[in-house]
Amino acid sequence: MQRAVDEHLLPEVVAKLKTLKLRARTVVEGFLSGMHRSAYKGSSIEFAEHRPYFPGDDVRHVDWRAYAKSDRLYVKEFEEETNLRCYLLVDASASMSFGTTAMNKFEYASVVASAIAYIALRQRDSVGLVIFNERTLKYIPPRVNPFHFKTLVEALEGVRPYGHTNLGNVIAELGERLKRRGLVILLSDLIEDDGSFKRALSFLRHRKHEIITFHVLDPAEIELPFDEPSIFKDMESQRVLPTDPVALRASYKRELEMFLARCREVCSQVYADYKLIRTDEPLDKSLTEYLSWRSRRRAHITSQPFAGS
Repeated sequence: MQRAVDEHLLPEVVAKLKTLKLRARTVVEGFLSGMHRSAYKGSSIEFAEHRPYFPGDDVRHVDWRAYAKSDRLYVKEFEEETNLRCYLLVDASASMSFGTTAMNKFEYASVVASAIAYIALRQRDSVGLVIFNERTLKYIPPRVNPFHFKTLVEALEGVRPYGHTNLGNVIAELGERLKRRGLVILLSDLIEDDGSFKRALSFLRHRKHEIITFHVLDPAEIELPFDEPSIFKDMESQRVLPTDPVALRASYKRELEMFLARCREVCSQVYADYKLIRTDEPLDKSLTEYLSWRSRRRAHITSQPFAGS
């Protein structure tokens, strides 16, 4: 059973809101409202500092007040059990300015990144931001302060996509800054020529970071819906290519499938989560993926054997 999509999650509705801060908050509030109304329990967002009691847990950590109210045993969690360090990496190369829907790829990625930051900060996770093309354009260190959300949003609003992409160079630049292990969330169209995506993810995994890749594409890049002879322009190299889209469509889709397969394979090789998101899709898809990852992390932590057992 799937949740009905709240209109607040539709890109064409979100795009009408003037500020990124308002867009992100509206998306999160619509998402949470939909979850609360839904009977579907496949996803969960809990901001409490409790988890169910497991045999072997220290009874000193049982919340007896919660037990009195619910007749169920819950254990208080400590910050080191629940909190994580989250780095948001947002691609701001020229190709991210492409768009045929209500928001271009960079705008869509910015809303997703801001919404994840909003949720993460509510969960008392520290959140940092890297905006990049072939180099680091902006770096904001992770902070847990709720007022940090404003800083992150203003940084994204102050950038316009330009230049080429080289994630490998960017990660090399940030090596020491990303030294402490955490969750790296990459939002990019992954359009690059030199294999730097694979090098970057391998480096991050070597540093023991967990990785989620949100592959952001416009529907026109996936479907090539054009019917008239057209001139296509590479937004990064500025090269132009006159072509007949109808004659090209079949071979284009084969190349696209190979490209997507390579991206998935790179992620699989470093045990990174991969998710393709289209800019015409409701914005809860990425939030669901993030919360699913975090839920799995919490389950893994709480399933570890009790020390001394």
